[in-house]
Amino acid sequence: MTFGRSGAASVVLNVGGARYSLSRELLKDFPLRRVSRLHGCRSERDVLEVCDDYDRERNEYFFDRHSEAFGFILLYVRGHGKLRFAPRMCELSFYNEMIYWGLEGAHLEYCCQRRLDDRMSDTYTFYSADEPGVLGRDEGRPGGADAAPSRRWLERMRRTFEEPTSSLAAQILASVSVVFVIVSMVVLCASTLPDWRNAAADNRSLDDRSRIIEAICIGWFTAECIVRFIVSKNKCEFVKRPLNIIDLLAITPYYISVLMTVFTGENSQLQRAGVTLRVLRMMRIFWVIKLARHFIGLQTLGLTLKRCYREMVMLLVFICVAMAIFSALSQLLEHGLDLETSNKDFASIPAACWWVIISMTTVGYGDMYPITMPGRILGGVCVVSGIVLLALPITFIYHSFVQCYHELKFRSARYSRSLSAEFLN
Repeated sequence: MTFGRSGAASVVLNVGGARYSLSRELLKDFPLRRVSRLHGCRSERDVLEVCDDYDRERNEYFFDRHSEAFGFILLYVRGHGKLRFAPRMCELSFYNEMIYWGLEGAHLEYCCQRRLDDRMSDTYTFYSADEPGVLGRDEGRPGGADAAPSRRWLERMRRTFEEPTSSLAAQILASVSVVFVIVSMVVLCASTLPDWRNAAADNRSLDDRSRIIEAICIGWFTAECIVRFIVSKNKCEFVKRPLNIIDLLAITPYYISVLMTVFTGENSQLQRAGVTLRVLRMMRIFWVIKLARHFIGLQTLGLTLKRCYREMVMLLVFICVAMAIFSALSQLLEHGLDLETSNKDFASIPAACWWVIISMTTVGYGDMYPITMPGRILGGVCVVSGIVLLALPITFIYHSFVQCYHELKFRSARYSRSLSAEFLN
């Protein structure tokens, strides 16, 4: 760092009166994001965007936060035990401290996660790191009181395109985007109907109209994506977001198909190009995922899958292990023991895997089933085992879903309140 007392090998963190001395090297890779951000600061102005005050002579950074909560968090990041709530401290207040320092609810011990879920359900409250009030000094956000008018305008534009309930204009923009998604999906589904294809073959204008509608929808989505990229605060982070990747996957195939049509024409002899064009056109189905920006239910599903990826991997491991065992046993009992009266549906282990997966998930299409008595007994055990194995990780996923739902619900309610105030004004 280019500021601070020259030659100082350590820095002092003053959190609510409790002082902690850290070396500069340890500060660089510190597990708490807010603390590690100090290493990247190049001026005192940058420092004051992270902490509340800074003493240049003592090389001391002051954070006006709960000292006891930080002590519990510090013990956790140093590997001394699990992260639990501080005694005689409100769960929501401690959760607020966690978010301030860069932790999430998933870092808590399981029993504390349940307490937090219950408390949030009762009080319908959530503290988000994106909220200016939670971070104490607003972290120098572009929307702060001291921000330049141009930066405030960019922040307003970003919220308009990213938060559908942040303002009346954002809600109108989101409604128009939803209409374009619905129209594009209707046209896509209708174009696969035999009657539609026959009518388009007889009436060239019908096909031209559908192409015009498709071009208008793509134009809207492209313009929306470009504007959101321009007003985003972090361009690299914008490209990495899943919903933005989906937008790119939904828009790019159209332009590829247009270029392929321009270069190859509509020659029916180019079968490979024809198949490629059909695949690219069908990739427009990704547009329906754009609705996740405007509906809390889809957002909750995506956030839950993101936070519960360990539980999802554990669930897949359970299913794969059980599938390997039951498919091998069913193939042996149905086909391997008696070749004269063998069940042809279980001729191989990969073929038996299909029966195992539809049995464990209790779907039971009935397209293949065991005919021997040992095979039927094994089938019953397979079904019961599937119910048990699928139910084990559900509890973890359920609690995470509840937490994610309340987080997004509160965030939406906060923006709805600001929308109501804007409407009244």
